[in-house]
Amino acid sequence: MGAATTRAAGGAPMRAATMRAAVIAALFALPCASLRRAAAPARRLAPRLQSAATAAPACTTVNVELGDRAYPIYIGDGLLTSDATTAASYLQPHVGGSQVLVVTNEVVAGHGYLDATVAALKHGDKGAKLRVETLVLPDNDDEPSEATKTLENLGVITDYAIEKALDRKCTFVALGGGVIGDMVGFAAACYVRGVNFIQIPTTLMAMVDSSVGGKTAVNSRGAKNGVLQFRFNMSAKNMVGAFYQPVAVVADVGSLNTLPERELASGVSEIIKYGLIRDAPFFEWLEREGVEAMLARDRKALIQGVEDSCRNKAEVVALDEKEGGLRATLNLGHTFGHAVETKSGYGTWLHGEAVGIGMSMAAHMSHELGWIDADLKERCIALVKKARVPAFLPLYSPMDVASFEAIMAVDKKVADGALRLILLKGALGNCVFTADYDKDVLKKTLEYYCDDAQRTRDD
Repeated sequence: MGAATTRAAGGAPMRAATMRAAVIAALFALPCASLRRAAAPARRLAPRLQSAATAAPACTTVNVELGDRAYPIYIGDGLLTSDATTAASYLQPHVGGSQVLVVTNEVVAGHGYLDATVAALKHGDKGAKLRVETLVLPDNDDEPSEATKTLENLGVITDYAIEKALDRKCTFVALGGGVIGDMVGFAAACYVRGVNFIQIPTTLMAMVDSSVGGKTAVNSRGAKNGVLQFRFNMSAKNMVGAFYQPVAVVADVGSLNTLPERELASGVSEIIKYGLIRDAPFFEWLEREGVEAMLARDRKALIQGVEDSCRNKAEVVALDEKEGGLRATLNLGHTFGHAVETKSGYGTWLHGEAVGIGMSMAAHMSHELGWIDADLKERCIALVKKARVPAFLPLYSPMDVASFEAIMAVDKKVADGALRLILLKGALGNCVFTADYDKDVLKKTLEYYCDDAQRTRDD
């Protein structure tokens, strides 16, 4: 990676690997060669933020109830992107001191969101008293964005805060997707033993998942025989972090206007899990119209999708902040999906794409155990496909049963040598987190999904 700058606009973190191009081709039924040409500049070609403002946008607030650490999630269209007065009303009340550090990356800054955030923070009488510093982290076209979520870049953030003499009353602002949010949140937890931070997620995945709940982390490169490895190791993903809650989340679905189609679909895939594990009416809305409307960037549908997802996650986090059991159910499909991401090489699949396969596998296994009926299994798989993410492995995937078993054996949900899985059980909206299942059924599920006859089902 290059050095961080205070202002920049530039490239998207895309990886031009042949396998990744093939994944995109499978998803969108386009020739691999044409996608290799088109994929890299996809974010650069997205429309820039437009300056326009009429009436103040409507806002829905979901509260994360954690006692004296409770915080609001503001959800609406134009909360950040309409005008400085509106954005200031959501940001400034959560700035405790007189110093702010906004951290983002080149892609987000290039769309104008950094300028909008700074203008909001500096707006009016209170804003005139704030010192706002900005840090723009570079993107690397040759590596997936997760490869930039490192201890080294964590140090860039904290060192910059030290250089600017930010005190314990300062506020960090994470402006971007999940990588920025995770890294800035952990920096806030570490800097002078903890400062306030605000999440401004600009991807659908971050809005409905990583920005809510206080999980912050960076990745380690891992070590072998005590020697630090050179490149990012998926087995060391999110292994250095903390539970550290923001003071507010501002989710402006207007920022999704610049989100590439593939990343939008990845976020929609993550939304599906909430309906499957705990909210049947939400799942039915997604089936009926929600998924298609969100993929079409219908603003009302996006607001509803983000609101219902955040409401469900907030309820779970309030009951189980540090993942003692209930919160683990939010990882439906993630154990299988993480194995796919790891084996394929990080950056080949977007997170929501791998989770789509994982949810399909979880539904299949749940049915084979006799825990759900065939109709629910098929509804799950059909909705994953409707979200334009894969429900089955493609023919070129390197996954096999041995790879699944080896990777899942070191999953974070392994306890006392037993792999605990999130599986569906009973009517729609119910699930279990358990190691009490027939291991032969797990083996048969892996064999079924690794069989070439099933791989061909995803057109």
